[in-house]
Amino acid sequence: MNHYETVFILNPVLSEDQIKETVKKYEDFLVSNGAKMVSKEDWGLKKLAYPIQNKKSGFYHLFEYTVPGDVINQLEVEFKRDERFMRYLTVSLDKHAVSWAERRRVKLKQKA
Repeated sequence: MNHYETVFILNPVLSEDQIKETVKKYEDFLVSNGAKMVSKEDWGLKKLAYPIQNKKSGFYHLFEYTVPGDVINQLEVEFKRDERFMRYLTVSLDKHAVSWAERRRVKLKQKA
């Protein structure tokens, strides 16, 4: 099981329900393929650095999870097929990145 982090940007014209449905769909996809979700974060609507598909903002979300490596290709194929996704990035976390992510989550909990 490898540790991964995926950040994706959803289209800003989606309703709140559509966003929740999309996030839930892909979380369920990961879990059904053997992933263990470490954390999920909703970063909300943010302005983009440059226009994507003629849009100047998007809804950002972050998933951190452990999963076998072959599932990542399946996940990214699903992202490509779904028009609600504007961009996505999946990175494999090494031991230093995992500890940094844990410290970041602890800081966020202390602020809340």
